[in-house]
Amino acid sequence: MPAPSPAADAPPALLVLTNLPDAAQAQTLAAALVEARLAACVNILAPCASVYRWNGAVETATEVPLLIKTTPARYAALEAAIRARHPYELPEIVAVPVTQGLPGYLDWVAAETASAD
Repeated sequence: MPAPSPAADAPPALLVLTNLPDAAQAQTLAAALVEARLAACVNILAPCASVYRWNGAVETATEVPLLIKTTPARYAALEAAIRARHPYELPEIVAVPVTQGLPGYLDWVAAETASAD
């Protein structure tokens, strides 16, 4: 069954954020998402310190953030791919709508994430 089409008023692109425990896992996930055309581009940022509450305790961890550029039409498949490959029990996956941007860049994101089937 094909994924539902995004609404006519959907943003032209999404910026999806997630964090991985190390650079090697971040690189592997980023490459898999771009290879599968689920992301046009993935920025792998410098490691950062994350502070959060998990199972009732405050935790601190070093994580590697990813900035993933995709389209609303590819979001469901992207989320599924992240969940399938992510080592965390509950990974952060947050999508932020891109409501404005350089038109040529947004067109490129759409072209690079167009389904190959």
